[in-house]
Amino acid sequence: MLRLMRIESPNSLALVLTAMLALFSSGCAQGEVSAPKGETLTAEQSAALQKRVEQRWQSIIARDFDTTWEFSTPTFRRTFPKQLYTHKFSYGVEWELTGVEVVNYDASAAVASVAVGVMSGPAKQTASASLFGAVPSTIREKWLHMDGEWWYSANY
Repeated sequence: MLRLMRIESPNSLALVLTAMLALFSSGCAQGEVSAPKGETLTAEQSAALQKRVEQRWQSIIARDFDTTWEFSTPTFRRTFPKQLYTHKFSYGVEWELTGVEVVNYDASAAVASVAVGVMSGPAKQTASASLFGAVPSTIREKWLHMDGEWWYSANY
C-alpha cells in the first residue's frame, strides 16, 4: 500500500526538498571528463578537441564561414552545401571567444560535449544597440571523433 507523506510546515518542506536535491546532486559529481565505461579522454585528445573548437570559433569571429563549414562532419558537408551554410550566420553580430571546456565524453559514441563561452554584441553601435552591449553566453556543442579527427556536429 502506498502511503503519502504529509508535510505540516514550510520548514519540513524545505528539509525534504534539500534532502532530495542532495540525493540528486550526488549522482552528478564533477570530475574528469569520462565515458560511461570508464574510458576517458587523454590530455592529448582533450587538447586537440579544444584546439579544433577554438579554431572553428576563430573562423566565425573572422566571418570566414567557408572555413567554419570545413569543421562540420564529412556527412554534413556532403549533404549541406557550403553556399547555403555560409548564409546562416549573422553579419550584424560580433563574437568574442571567452573559453572552451570539455564537459562530457561518451567513448562508445565517440561524442564530446563542449561548453563554449562567447561574448556577443552588435556589429554596429546604434543607439538601441548601445543599451545592451555585449552579452555573455554559454553555447553547448557536440563534437564527433571520427578517423582520428574532431568534427563539429550541427545535427547531433
